[in-house]
Amino acid sequence: MNDAVPANDLDAALWPSGVRRGDDGALVVAGVDVREIARTHGTPAYVLDEADFRARARTYREAFTKAFAAIGTGVDVYYAGKAFLSVAVARWAHEEGLRVDTATGGELAVALRAGVPGADIGLHGNNKSDSELARALDAGVGRIIVDSLTEIDRLADAVRDRADGRRAPVMVRVTTGVHAGGHEYIATAHEDQKFGLSLAGGQAAAGLRAVLARPELELRGIHSHIGSQILDPDGFLEAARKLLALRAELASQTGHLVPEVDLGGGYGIAYLPGEVPIEPGRVAKDLAGVVAEVCAALGTPVPRISIEPGRAIVGPTTFTLYEVGTVKPVTVDGTPPFTRTYVSVDGGMSDNLRPALYDARYTAVLASRTGSAATIQARVVGKHCESGDIVVHDVLLPADVVRGDLLAVPATGAYGRSMASNYNHVPRPPVLAVRDGEHRILIRRETEADLQALDLG
Repeated sequence: MNDAVPANDLDAALWPSGVRRGDDGALVVAGVDVREIARTHGTPAYVLDEADFRARARTYREAFTKAFAAIGTGVDVYYAGKAFLSVAVARWAHEEGLRVDTATGGELAVALRAGVPGADIGLHGNNKSDSELARALDAGVGRIIVDSLTEIDRLADAVRDRADGRRAPVMVRVTTGVHAGGHEYIATAHEDQKFGLSLAGGQAAAGLRAVLARPELELRGIHSHIGSQILDPDGFLEAARKLLALRAELASQTGHLVPEVDLGGGYGIAYLPGEVPIEPGRVAKDLAGVVAEVCAALGTPVPRISIEPGRAIVGPTTFTLYEVGTVKPVTVDGTPPFTRTYVSVDGGMSDNLRPALYDARYTAVLASRTGSAATIQARVVGKHCESGDIVVHDVLLPADVVRGDLLAVPATGAYGRSMASNYNHVPRPPVLAVRDGEHRILIRRETEADLQALDLG
């Protein structure tokens, strides 16, 4: 393929708000030239626009606060730390009025180190250890989302054995049968999976009653998470209807009307040119309308609402910067045969597992300069010993791409660093924050010495 496609263009939906091309064609983010980042910190590197992160956090908080205030209730926005968590990011989220959702003891430790009060933290997990539950109780987390009937009793017993006499605030995670989003592995509300208590099977109602039966626990609400990378809000609306009906049913049977309903996260972002991310104001308004309508029909007061965006806040704020190594044209069998150019970079599946794990699709641009008008059909691949080590499956790159050029892959803020590994003993890249013409290290690059320090020989 040798078209005059504008391979140097930047689709604004994919990139941090602070990204542009400088006068000489190199990418500049928040006033910092990517070539300076590469010279100072090396590649690969995750580059995060702090101002953009803060702006997206505020947008979600303001959109949902406004929409639900209109129906007479409040909203808590929890930043889903599983997407990407560091001490600085947890602190930024909290400074912008968000709480922090954690899924393991390690994530909880980061949020606490960032100074997030325990009351503003939630703890998830389908298989929480005794030590994780104890840490959550020690920290006074604002809610523990229980995921099974056995966990309810384990948690209540742990509270009973403590001397402080405080009850543990609990939400029950419900699988509603509504699932949405991308790959099967990230659809989290169908019954045949590991999360939550099934609504259809009666487990959810049993779980709620089990919490009420234990005086050590305070039933704060009902929780649902229907999937990830969702671009159509209809799934959220249907899940909300089912949760509100379950809430009303519990109240009629037990007299307990839970004060809060959590509608989860999973709001989708754009990964490829032309894709349209979910718009926070729209989904907030639609959800508020459904909540008001259903509660009115059921004759129940409107609950407090909580949501858990992660990818939608951090995903577009970050791109991964690579250096090009081998450039290799390969003849591909087809009708007719064609040439695909394999562009190898100095990272790969160790810094972005999603293409290999979920068949996720990304794009890339030449970052250190603009290229020729002609383009080639390229596949950006990593340096690992796997044929599936693909960073970008198909992209039009300038035909003059060569060894030493810099490439940037956008929308890698969510799950890039979180899922990163040391496959082939490759140290994980740093996370760099940029703001107002300055760049700094949030998480330093690992070294071979770091990896060797774990090996006791």
